[in-house]
Amino acid sequence: MSKLLHLDTSIQTSNSVSRRLSAAIVDKLKNADEDLDITYRDLAAHPLPHLTEPVFAVHVQSADASGLNPEQRDDIAESANVLAEFQAADTIVIGLAFYNYSIPSSLKVWIDRVVVAGKTFSFGSGAGPVGLAAGKRVIVAIARGGVYAEGSPSAHREHAETYLRHIFALIGINDLEVIVAEGLVFGPEASAASEQMAMNRIDALPVMAI
Repeated sequence: MSKLLHLDTSIQTSNSVSRRLSAAIVDKLKNADEDLDITYRDLAAHPLPHLTEPVFAVHVQSADASGLNPEQRDDIAESANVLAEFQAADTIVIGLAFYNYSIPSSLKVWIDRVVVAGKTFSFGSGAGPVGLAAGKRVIVAIARGGVYAEGSPSAHREHAETYLRHIFALIGINDLEVIVAEGLVFGPEASAASEQMAMNRIDALPVMAI
């Protein structure tokens, strides 16, 4: 049975374009595989806490957990759940809001629990890090108010897709599938047209990774 991990990051709910896009992707994949096992995390509605030194030491550096207080132990347990969900998933779908040129902090906190030495990457023998999560399919649906596509005047301000490509490459995932709806603040017609173009791209997505 294939497993899919679905993440949403927008602080908006019914008005969120990234949520609609990510839901459409999941629906498409679910319709093609009725046995698909889906795990959903709304990182905006239920944000993970930022890492603290004690939690980092245990979760990332495998330090002794005996001195942790109950709240920290709960954080460690949830961190382990987050990592396990990612490791178990064959496909990850991310609905990505674009805030202040970058990703929401809620997603960064999730990433900090997933990108772990010895779990999702290792340090090679002088050739740099080696990704341990190769073979997973990652589909990212991004909603941007302005226009930041390659070749646009603001392209140099885009630090969301570019960051995700780098961080997933670190753990061995080099072929992110990215669908973008942008220019959403330029009026209802422009917003609707951009969202529809993104939906058309979702319709054209292969059910299986190529």
